[in-house]
Parts: sequence; structure tokens; C-alpha cells
Amino acid sequence: MGSTIPEITLNDGIKVPVIGLGTYKLKGNEGVNSILSAIDIGYRLIDSAYNYENEGTVGEAVRRSSVPREELKITSKLPGRYQSYDQAFTTIQESLFRANLDYYDFYLIHWPNPKHDTYVEAWQALIDAKKEGLIRSIGVCNFLPEHLERLEKETGVKPSMNQIELHPFFNQAPQRKWHEENNIQTESWSPLARASEVLQNDTIQQIAEQHNKSISQIILRWHYQLGAISIPKSAAPARQLENISIFDFTLDDKDMCMISGLTRADGRMNNQDPASYEEF
Repeated sequence: MGSTIPEITLNDGIKVPVIGLGTYKLKGNEGVNSILSAIDIGYRLIDSAYNYENEGTVGEAVRRSSVPREELKITSKLPGRYQSYDQAFTTIQESLFRANLDYYDFYLIHWPNPKHDTYVEAWQALIDAKKEGLIRSIGVCNFLPEHLERLEKETGVKPSMNQIELHPFFNQAPQRKWHEENNIQTESWSPLARASEVLQNDTIQQIAEQHNKSISQIILRWHYQLGAISIPKSAAPARQLENISIFDFTLDDKDMCMISGLTRADGRMNNQDPASYEEF
């Protein structure tokens, strides 16, 4: 089938599609088939993580796909418990073994875990793994500006992207502005928030009716116009296609402001504040 998704060039020169497939909970044969359907539809960015326990599923889909490996952008992430330098470097190798891949296009530190305070040496491991060709582009998830500043100050290398919780109920405006000013790409996890809540939102429903689009399409277009990469998760081919069919319309400034105005001070879905949250 195939659908062309625009790309963004990161600060290290690597190109990345503006929308990808989240794979949390996609496992086994069903997971492989879901990822394969997404690739057939046109997805080229596939997001995974060590802690999702599905790197093998992603790798199997890559092998079964008729799309050449070099056309796919595969992401995985380092878990919090392996942030010492030696553990991090070994875990990157283990991630590749699990997926049976020669390299990851993107490898990210999943959380800063500031109480343990080992994210800088984990970052150095990612830098060295990139030098050895195990990773094409290195980034982080859930890092606050102070964490990002420290990485660059102590290693001389800034992340290419920061994957953060971002959705209409938590629009992360200050963080996104900081990213833009410092040439770090924003990537949105849980871009659609909780479906049970967002699908009943009157504001977004009104905008969707005006554009004759689904609520999901409106929200994902909002992410795109914010300049953020989004990685919605879906196992259903019809929904996968719907989620990337967002490039034939535009939200006006009023639409964008109305959606951004839904943000809340306590908008995090699981109260996972990177200043204190510790990932295992």
C-alpha cells in the first residue's frame, strides 16, 4: 500500500519520519503481524524499548518485511536499572541481539533517574556505542532541561531528540520551547493520551467535525503542527492508516490554540515526574 510520511532532519544529520508506530504491548506473532501491517501501510519509524520486552518482535517484523532494512528507522531504549557505563554498553549489545539487528537507528535513555544520578555515564556509553556503529543517532526520554544541559556540559554531545509525555492535556509548552531553542527534537509518547477521555472531549470533537476527520487525526495533526514527532500505538490496520492520514488538511491558529488550551497543570497521566520518577 505505502504512504509517504514527511521527515525531519535531526541535529546530527539523521532523518526521521514525523510519525511512527508505538509498539508497547505488541508482542509475539500478533505483534509481528501488527508491525508488518504498519510497515505495509507506510510506517517507517518503529518505536520499542528494552523494558517493553518486544525487541525480538520488532526485529522479526523487520526481517519478514519486504521493505529494506535501511529504509526503516528502529528505536529502542535503555532501562533505568542498567545505567552504569559497563551495564549500559552491554545492554545496547543485548538489545541488538534480542532484535537480531546490526544497529539501531535511534537508542534512547528511557528515564534520567536523577536519584541514582548515573545518566551521564549511561550517555557516555551511548556516545561510544554510536562510535562503534551500534547506533546511528542517540537521544533520551523524559529528560528535563537541567538534565539535558548537564549531558552536553560533561560530554560535549547533546541528544538528537527527547521523547516526552505530550498530549492535549499536557502540552509541555515550556519544554518544547527549550528544545526548539537548543536544537533538540521533541518526540511525543502517548500522543493521544487516554482514549477513553480524549474521545469524549467536546472541544476536539467540534474541531474534528469541522474538518471531517477523526479525533485521533486532529490530535496527531496538532502534534505535527507543533513540530513534534508522534508515535501512536495501534494494532489494527484501519486505525494505523487513519493515524498517518493527516497530511491533507491543516488546523488553523484557532484550532491549535483551542487544543493547546486543554492542558492541565496536573496533566501527566501517571504522575511520572522526571524530577523524581525512577524507572527500574
